[in-house]
Amino acid sequence: MTQNTSHAVMSQRVEPNDSLDFFCTPPWATRALCEYVINIRGTVVWEPACGEGHMAQPLKEYAHTVLASDIHDYGYGAVQDFLWPAEVPMIDWCVTNPPFRLAEQFVKRGLEIATQGVAVLVRSVFIESAGRYEGLFRDRPPTIMAQFVERVPMVKGRLDKNASTATSYCWLVWLVSRPAPPTYLHWIPPCRAKLERSQDYERRVA
Repeated sequence: MTQNTSHAVMSQRVEPNDSLDFFCTPPWATRALCEYVINIRGTVVWEPACGEGHMAQPLKEYAHTVLASDIHDYGYGAVQDFLWPAEVPMIDWCVTNPPFRLAEQFVKRGLEIATQGVAVLVRSVFIESAGRYEGLFRDRPPTIMAQFVERVPMVKGRLDKNASTATSYCWLVWLVSRPAPPTYLHWIPPCRAKLERSQDYERRVA
């Protein structure tokens, strides 16, 4: 049987309910957020689904302080459940690539504690769901939808410089001071070649 490699099939990412949904974020995609979408210089940022630190590390290039945690111990950051934290730090921004099936809850939790905003890296199809519209977008739409014009390749369990994908991704940003619609659509220009570093693919432990 020939594998169906159509865009509709290849862009799906289905995870079992007990999966940790660990897809490493290429660091250049986080730099793109900081270079083209929001300004986090001088702020305190919490990355609550940090994995092995591939997003937290580039955030440190821009923010004053970066707190990193994850519900599972990947060898980087604190072990903490963001949705049921033992204690809540004072933060300006929550920036993360959340587990897809929990992304809505991560956004809502981030909006409860961040003083400036929440930014989540999600599949572009995240905005399509009627359930998410009723539960989130209708009353609290994002301030910015920043769509990548390049693909952001992610594979489960590792960071792979040579990976490819049919899935499109965007940054959704909620500014706490500007909760009202309309949402501003922004395109992130081609930037991987500019923002990618060779050391990004070296394993870090912190």
